[in-house]
Amino acid sequence: MRQRSLCFVMVGLAVFVGCGKKASEKESEAVAPVQVAAVKLDTIRRIVSADAVLFPVNQASVTPKVSAPVRKFYINRGDHVKQGQLLAVLENRDLSATALESKGLYEQAAANYRATSSATLPVQITTAQANLQAAKEGLDAAKKLLESRQQLFQQNALARRQVDEAAVAYAQAKSQFDTAQEQLKTLQSVGKEEQIKAAKAQADAAEAHYHVAEAQLGYTEIHSPITGVITERAVWEGEMASAGTPLLTVMDVSRIVARGNVPQDQATQLKVGDDATITPADGSGDVPGKVIVVSPAVDPNTTTIQVWVEALNPKERLRPGASARVSLIASKIQNALVVPPSALLPTAEGETVVMVVGSDSLAHEKKIEIGVREPDKVQILSGVAAGEQVITIGGVGLEDKAKVAIQKPGETGDKAGDGGDKDENGAAKDEK
Repeated sequence: MRQRSLCFVMVGLAVFVGCGKKASEKESEAVAPVQVAAVKLDTIRRIVSADAVLFPVNQASVTPKVSAPVRKFYINRGDHVKQGQLLAVLENRDLSATALESKGLYEQAAANYRATSSATLPVQITTAQANLQAAKEGLDAAKKLLESRQQLFQQNALARRQVDEAAVAYAQAKSQFDTAQEQLKTLQSVGKEEQIKAAKAQADAAEAHYHVAEAQLGYTEIHSPITGVITERAVWEGEMASAGTPLLTVMDVSRIVARGNVPQDQATQLKVGDDATITPADGSGDVPGKVIVVSPAVDPNTTTIQVWVEALNPKERLRPGASARVSLIASKIQNALVVPPSALLPTAEGETVVMVVGSDSLAHEKKIEIGVREPDKVQILSGVAAGEQVITIGGVGLEDKAKVAIQKPGETGDKAGDGGDKDENGAAKDEK
């Protein structure tokens, strides 16, 4: 009995060892299904990304220059307005009366200036010229009389007294002539200029006062300085609009500007005119744009460089104040070796590897050096060559020199050949 039992134990052990050996051989022959992509030469962009905030391309805070209650608003928040459009009117009846008064004073001063320059002085000059002519004639007559009496006196035909009387008359005529001549000269020079200047100065002062009053009246009409949309209205009709305090805000959102901050070392690669993309935080889709500003100074608080990206804003779907992400195309690298990002496998040592499928259908691990990244491709600086097949799906956990079977997208593991037993209908058999 003991001998028969021993035989049964030895037979069972042999069967167990044989089954285990067969299972181990099946495991060693297992083929891992993978999907691959070829390493290829392609153009890849050097992209600098940063968080950003959206701003309007233009904005104006409309501030009244005079303090007065709002008589009438012609717009509401959200209304689109044109440049120069009337937005509101302030109470202005007192300023209107002042402007009317100033206009009257100006017209009066202007009329006085015209009269002074064209009528009064010419009459005075004409009178002075006539007086001068009369004085000259009197002087000539007195001179002739004096000369005649002097001759008669020398001939002892006339008394001395009559000669002296003629001399006095001549001196008086000479004095009148000199006075008339000086008066005419004064009117023609200093007097005329000074009177005209005084009249003109009065007219100019009245005109300036009138223009000031007109300007004050004009300040009560609030016009839009730009074309855009009303985003803020500070008061209601009847409330006081204070000078120097914003009354309305107008934003031009036909274009949008995303302002982001990038590290200094990355900003050196950027320049005005570079292509860029704005990605709104709400996920509404990318918007193409251009770099319009690369700040020449470093922000002392963040030690970064501010970059502005401008883009068209059709249908005004991008709203100022919202968050976004900007992707700036710093440069383009031609003929770069690229692979899909899914081919990259990190290691415990902090390195990056890819699994390359050789002609022997084995996966070979290769350490690589990474360059520029894009969302759908990564530049490889070293480690692989163009045309090699890298594993994009199925490479995680795969050992070096593991046997693999290349699948096309959508194929199953059975179709690629997984080494399992199948029945006559093609279904996998259950292991007993």
